[in-house]
Amino acid sequence: MNSCQKYFSACVLALLTSAAFAQVPGLGTASSFAVLSAADGGGGAVTCTDSTIIGDVGSSGEPASVVQTRCKISGATIAPVGDQVVDDFDSAYGDLKDVECTTENTFSQTSLGDHTFTPGVYCFDAAVTETDAVWTLSGGSNDTWLFKIGTQEPGALTGTNFSVVMEGGGEACDVYWWVDAAVTMTTSGFQGTILAGKAITMTGLANPTAPFNGDALAKAAVTLTNFTVTGCESGSPIQPRKHCNQGVGNGPETCDPGNSNQDDFGSNPFPGLRTNDEAGGTPGNPGKKGGNK
Repeated sequence: MNSCQKYFSACVLALLTSAAFAQVPGLGTASSFAVLSAADGGGGAVTCTDSTIIGDVGSSGEPASVVQTRCKISGATIAPVGDQVVDDFDSAYGDLKDVECTTENTFSQTSLGDHTFTPGVYCFDAAVTETDAVWTLSGGSNDTWLFKIGTQEPGALTGTNFSVVMEGGGEACDVYWWVDAAVTMTTSGFQGTILAGKAITMTGLANPTAPFNGDALAKAAVTLTNFTVTGCESGSPIQPRKHCNQGVGNGPETCDPGNSNQDDFGSNPFPGLRTNDEAGGTPGNPGKKGGNK
């Protein structure tokens, strides 16, 4: 299982293949969020209605910019997010924009219908609109996919009764969607982390609500209605967190308890990065010394 989603800057993610190799850039502090409206100038807005978000929610706008109506959020709600979060999102968005595709993996069509994609980088010159279609991502647990929508001109991603499914052991959190413009999904089951240049709008209009496994990150507003978002953390869909912000120095990034000791020098493959706990302290108090008590 991929363990790098949370710690892009500390490790090398699986390489994307499309004749040439391209490395997925880091999301930095933006990787903490299942839903993020990272509009510049404090213009972020998140509207969540009859939906469930498993993970943290962030907006560059003021607290009132996150509107919840019968909305369940398992993680922290942060508004406004720090400037670093917006900067990190903008940087990742720009890096993905620069990833090139080979000719055979570049499409001029606005619709492919049912289609199977092996791991790699895929580019669409303009907008993509799919209705009653299934895209199957066929690959293993260490494979990665990047889809770029609107590489040659303004291009949105629009789906109605559109499904993206994983086949062969691939993971939703190893799928990335760079979209030049807006993303609009209606009654669509979707997989992967979206980085949208404009707004993200997801509407389920179904019972149970439509599922989305991945992170919804946008340069504009994010609106969810009758949707369930299961965000990415450590390369897999995350589970609700029971403890949060215990101990000095802990923030919303993983909500570890202050005595979690997770972990500078233990089994953690990325030392010092699983928690913001300060060094020292005693069990039950801020710091990691002797934790897990």
